[in-house]
Amino acid sequence: MRRADPHPNLLPEGAGAIVPSPQGFGRGLPLIRVEKLHKQYEIAGGQAAPVLHGVDLTIAAGEFVAIMGPSGSGKSTFMNILGCLDTPTSGSYFLDGKNVAGLDNDAQAALRNRLIGFVFQGFNLLKRVTALDNVALPLLYAGLSKSARREQAREMLKQTGLENFTLSLPNQLSGGQQQRVAIARALVNLPPLILADEPTGNLDTQTSREIMEIFTRLNREQGITIILVTHEPDIARYAGRLVRFVDGRIAHDGEVHGHAEQG
Repeated sequence: MRRADPHPNLLPEGAGAIVPSPQGFGRGLPLIRVEKLHKQYEIAGGQAAPVLHGVDLTIAAGEFVAIMGPSGSGKSTFMNILGCLDTPTSGSYFLDGKNVAGLDNDAQAALRNRLIGFVFQGFNLLKRVTALDNVALPLLYAGLSKSARREQAREMLKQTGLENFTLSLPNQLSGGQQQRVAIARALVNLPPLILADEPTGNLDTQTSREIMEIFTRLNREQGITIILVTHEPDIARYAGRLVRFVDGRIAHDGEVHGHAEQG
């Protein structure tokens, strides 16, 4: 088991608040809309392997949505499309009112960098780079100077309880601390949307709870929209809405019953 994370609170009393970009994003306004979304891949012999079958879904700004489903159900492919990391075979995906499928690669990358923060199961930190520079990396594409990037990254690490670890390398941090660095990196551009793919998959139970409390506070207090993929019912209960995929289709979409208690 990894050593305990000594920073259980995201925003200590009196700390500055993380404020998402306000442009067009009020709680309850449509943020994501997919219509008749299909995705298939070509396999050996030129055969088509369908993954998503006509998915329709709308997610409002300010929602906290958990996505579940067995392996091969299409949930990871769906998340990749939401994150502009993949494109649908057919159908429409509107993000902030823009039809993403109609944008070229550069336009998709710009939209992704401005609107979306990513948090992954494996942390995806650069091993030979300090926590500070890992967090600052997304700002490189925003055209900020090195000093401005580091200043903003330092503030985000402070707000995630890691102000004393700015010069630490990932292998000098616990699993929970590494995931906090990943969350700070996801937030450094102040995006209105966070996509989290199994963010607690490599963490013990207590650290998982602490990470989920961070997401809960970001959603409730800052209005950031969070979409989270998980296999764990206990983790899904932190969300307000559950979408379950089966065989490339949405089999369930409704409220989460029995919310996890917040400490």
